[in-house]
Amino acid sequence: MVYPGSYATTRPDHPAVVLADGQTLTYAELERRSIRLAAHLRAAGLRRGDGVALLAENHLRFFEVYWAAMRSGLYFTAANWHLAPAEAAYLIADSGARALVTTAQQAQTAAEAVATVPGCTVRLMIDGTAPGFANYDDALAASDATPPHDQPLGQVMLYSSGTTGRPKGIRRALRDVQVSDPEAAGVSRLGGFLLGMGPDTVYLCPAPLYHAAGLQWSAGVHELGGTLVQLPRFDAEELLRVIERYRVTHVQVVPTMLVRLLKLPEEVRRSYDLSSLRYVIHAAAPCPPDVKRQTLDWLGPIVHEYYAATEGAGLTYIGPEDWLAHPGSVGKALLGEPHICDEQGRELPPGEPGLIYFGQDGPPFEYHRAAEKTAESRHPAYPNWTTTGDVGYLDEDGYLYLTDRKNFTIISGGVNIYPAEIESCLALHPKISDVAVIGLPDPEMGEFVHAVVEPAPGVDGTAELAEELRAYVRQHLAGFKVPRSVDFRATLPRLPTGKLQKSALRAEYLESAHS
Repeated sequence: MVYPGSYATTRPDHPAVVLADGQTLTYAELERRSIRLAAHLRAAGLRRGDGVALLAENHLRFFEVYWAAMRSGLYFTAANWHLAPAEAAYLIADSGARALVTTAQQAQTAAEAVATVPGCTVRLMIDGTAPGFANYDDALAASDATPPHDQPLGQVMLYSSGTTGRPKGIRRALRDVQVSDPEAAGVSRLGGFLLGMGPDTVYLCPAPLYHAAGLQWSAGVHELGGTLVQLPRFDAEELLRVIERYRVTHVQVVPTMLVRLLKLPEEVRRSYDLSSLRYVIHAAAPCPPDVKRQTLDWLGPIVHEYYAATEGAGLTYIGPEDWLAHPGSVGKALLGEPHICDEQGRELPPGEPGLIYFGQDGPPFEYHRAAEKTAESRHPAYPNWTTTGDVGYLDEDGYLYLTDRKNFTIISGGVNIYPAEIESCLALHPKISDVAVIGLPDPEMGEFVHAVVEPAPGVDGTAELAEELRAYVRQHLAGFKVPRSVDFRATLPRLPTGKLQKSALRAEYLESAHS
């Protein structure tokens, strides 16, 4: 089975979506409501190849909109609800969305955003109404609940957060299959094969659903007939409480979440029954090896990792046993053939870091309306080798290791320094809650290493602490990697996905230096 409509017949009362507060959407309700929304969009004139955007928090209705798009041959764009109205307007306009669904909680942003996108004429609001928006539930109630004979498979069109400039839309050609066709299955194939996912899966998503991993793995759970449990936002102890309450079998996190879980008092971590957990999956950023080891010591050999990007250019995977044999690796490739290249595109030998390319058999991804960005992602000699700007290396056994993003590499005195390595060193220091390492201009060396630290609760950011942290790095890494300077901040700018907004942080320092 590959889409939730089949489970509306075989297990109609099984929960498809559960919110942490107990609100539940069954497979029968998901099927009925997504059919009605699809009918409403069709009656409003949307046809295969058109787009629908969703600006919503992690909401019970989120996947009604997703599956309505998937069964209508529409492009589905989930917009980051933390964006400013102008930023949201850009995503809606650039994606070509003719319909916007939002919630009352996002009413102000949605109204300001859509006011500048005249082509987005179908506007629905969940949990209320606002000028220019029709009530979502009223629209569904007035629509046909009969499944149409033709249900062409839609496609997600998500935006890469990137490191510079505007987000880039990843748009793929629609496939000529029906949503119920076995060939339409997405990430559920990977989840079923590698991670034992199936109808009994209870998958916890603590990340925002506008993020590629949260959205597509959650949809994959629906393809398999399992239950998706959503958190409104990540909170370390709440995550443990929800695992215990709902007997969660699979949870996906990012390394920052693992760090915050490990920093809970041991008696708190041990007080929750986590015996239902079969798989803890992490991705999205390099995981400090010490964080991974401590997580394995705590939870046992159930910690799995993959590396991928929104672009879908390649994918690697590593299980707990292989990771212990290759600590720090993100695994071997399951999709695409990895190549490590220098700035001129020459392939590098094992152990030497460079730009990560993945070779593909089929057509590579393209950035929507951004031919220059698409061209930059291609290898100069092999156009079916693509990169998203990550830097890493392969070992002799073909295992991939990440070092950092190309744009974040610090070049000091002609030597490449990878901030992620220094951040990994400091991540578990007991006096640190969060850390970012950036390169700042130096007239002699080109750049120097600067650390921005969020002290742990109750810890003051003093000159003495800065020296303590520098000495700590010196104990573990080469001297040229020790931060020359350390600043302290109450919080660091992280997205709800856990991704550090390092470009914005560095730009702030550069602007300050020039003012």
